[in-house]
Amino acid sequence: MKLAMIYPFLKNDIDKIEQALNQTIQAEHPVLREASTQLLEAGGKRIRPVFVLLAGKFGEYDIERMKDVAVSLELIHMASLVHDDVIDDAELRRGQPTIKAKWDNRIAMYTGDYIFARALECLSNLETAKAHRILSETIVEICIGEIEQIKDKFNWDQNLRTYLRRIRRKTAILIAVSCRLGAVAAGASLEVERALFRYGYYVGMSYQIIDDVLDFTSTEKELGKPAGSDLMQGNITLPVLYAMQQDSNLRQDYLESLENEEASSEQMQHIITRIKDTGAIKQSLAISEKYLHKAFTEIEVLPDQKEKQTLRNIAKYIGKRKS
Repeated sequence: MKLAMIYPFLKNDIDKIEQALNQTIQAEHPVLREASTQLLEAGGKRIRPVFVLLAGKFGEYDIERMKDVAVSLELIHMASLVHDDVIDDAELRRGQPTIKAKWDNRIAMYTGDYIFARALECLSNLETAKAHRILSETIVEICIGEIEQIKDKFNWDQNLRTYLRRIRRKTAILIAVSCRLGAVAAGASLEVERALFRYGYYVGMSYQIIDDVLDFTSTEKELGKPAGSDLMQGNITLPVLYAMQQDSNLRQDYLESLENEEASSEQMQHIITRIKDTGAIKQSLAISEKYLHKAFTEIEVLPDQKEKQTLRNIAKYIGKRKS
């Protein structure tokens, strides 16, 4: 089942957001326009705009206000992906060449900055100081998360707390804020706003853990990038942390595979197989499941309407997704 089948009643509004995204990223400069459009056309789940819309349904829903928030948050997500690809030296994103691969790092960085600027411009239509403060604080957290990820590359002296703090900033915070700002824009009650924020946070944590698991269990076709790419780039994720606890030689063998360029691909596949042969994948999925259960608990305070069940169904889907 595709994710969009969970919320067919939002299709018209999602289409409006997609049109607005396309209009917003258009630039006078041909390179900026082409690079931004390429990224948008590569697709994506648009999960952040969906959470904005669903959260807005618990207040006074106005698609024009929701659209400004949804477009802004999706653009921030897109901009962070462009910068991520530069940091990770990634060649593929969703099965398509990255902006840095098609042009270069400089074009990619300025394209990311341009998309960020468009995101802020879009939210300026919302005359709510609280929303702007929340978004500013969120961008600061995202930037700190990116710096932490760079600092922790190839750092084996990490623990579970370090990893969880990093993915909170990398992924969970923007999903949580998507839920929160949807509620704020719709004038929902503070109780609803806080519950939705916590729901989004827990779902976001689960989402990133599943992403990190799929990096080992999915194929390159499903991922749109080489399997095990996080590990090859030195990103120590939850499955790796758990696998190291069970395979004492894993760290040294991994480091040796990086030194031997000719055999690195074959050796890396062997490392991935060893990680999968431990209980690391199962342990990681169990942590993801705990976050999902917390998400279910948070939305119990929400009014009983179809959007509440939709939020449950999305969380369930995220816990079972394969790509």
